[in-house]
Amino acid sequence: MSEHIVVDVEERVMRIRLNRPAKKNAINGDMYRAMIAALERARTDVDVRAILFVGSETCFTSGNDIGDFLQPRSTAGADFIRTLPQVEKPMVAAVAGPAVGIGSTLLLHCDLVYLSENAYLKLPFVDLGLVPEAASSLLLPRIIGHARASQALLLGEILKPDVAYAWGLINEVVPVGQVEAHALSKAKLLAARAPAAVQATKRLLRRAEAASIAETMNLELVEFTARLTSPEAREALQAFMEKRAPQF
Repeated sequence: MSEHIVVDVEERVMRIRLNRPAKKNAINGDMYRAMIAALERARTDVDVRAILFVGSETCFTSGNDIGDFLQPRSTAGADFIRTLPQVEKPMVAAVAGPAVGIGSTLLLHCDLVYLSENAYLKLPFVDLGLVPEAASSLLLPRIIGHARASQALLLGEILKPDVAYAWGLINEVVPVGQVEAHALSKAKLLAARAPAAVQATKRLLRRAEAASIAETMNLELVEFTARLTSPEAREALQAFMEKRAPQF
């Protein structure tokens, strides 16, 4: 278990907090494994009826730990991604500050998403010589259309809260300092409802895309793994670490 993932349960809501402020909540292998363990606990614990992902008031997550990309590849990130569509209980996200990479693609698997006015989404995979993950190459165009998905994934442009809301990516924009409490209140509402009915409704909502999500995740992970060892990715990741522009 990682000290950088803090898990607590309040009124049948499991809160999974990203807590690595010195690294802007960048997610490493231990943190992925801790979140997988928390989701497995939520699956079997009848006293947990909803799950809430949170960061801090200034940062949800800066994405995958870049240092981990430069080390021998762990399967922890891929294992976490594959876990997300298998979660039967409703998942809610409270996002403040940046939600980069996995911080944005995670939201595509949540049932309710709330952004603080100081939040933004960013999908910098191509910037890093990589490709999308977590079935975002499937889900993003389905939600916001091909043109907008291309803008987000190929250009890696920042999506501010008002844009994310207008495009249908999130449920609501919340004033700074209030997003966690607001999202928690919604998670508690879910937890107070008939649990079997809530889970059955979630299954029905996700049913049509379940098989294609699994297929797309596998295709993305194959390409992602290949890209990770490519000269492009090595140059992009090294340039990021050295705070310079990459030379492709």
